[in-house]
Amino acid sequence: MKTPPSILATQVLAQTRNFQIESQELRFANGAERTYERLVAKGLGAVLVVPLLDDETFLLIREWAAGTGRYELGFPKGKIDAGETPEQAALREGMEEVGYGARQLTCLHVPLTLSPAYMTHNIHVVLAESLYPAKAEGDEPEPLDVVPWRWDDLDALMMRDDFTEARSIAALWLVKRHLASRSAT
Repeated sequence: MKTPPSILATQVLAQTRNFQIESQELRFANGAERTYERLVAKGLGAVLVVPLLDDETFLLIREWAAGTGRYELGFPKGKIDAGETPEQAALREGMEEVGYGARQLTCLHVPLTLSPAYMTHNIHVVLAESLYPAKAEGDEPEPLDVVPWRWDDLDALMMRDDFTEARSIAALWLVKRHLASRSAT
């Protein structure tokens, strides 16, 4: 295993309400020195919720994505608030974004990282099952479209030009693996 580089200096370059950009001066074990810039997350991380309406159907949302400048399909997601577990945050986000609570919530993996070469962000993928209607007020600027999608039409979803978020694609793989292992026992 390689020895991590030594941090020689860290400097905050910019700070916003949600992000901090910092530079790090690093010295590697071989003596090479480099300056890296990274986006440092504020808060406790985030959750991405995969709500299963039934054995054949999961729920997606369509919402504005400022990064791509268009509406995108993906799973409900949001930050973990102070005092919340990932499961509690997933329950809240499900009620806010798709209008369902869940009686069964399962974290499927250690948190996924997002662009770990330059971001400290991470997200917990949570499977939400045994859904029941429950709404909560969220922070979305407009109502979200809730889109039911059938597992047997997964190939069509993967070919859509508005379903591009790698986190949502990874979540589908994790859920399929989890469901297959559960049905095998």
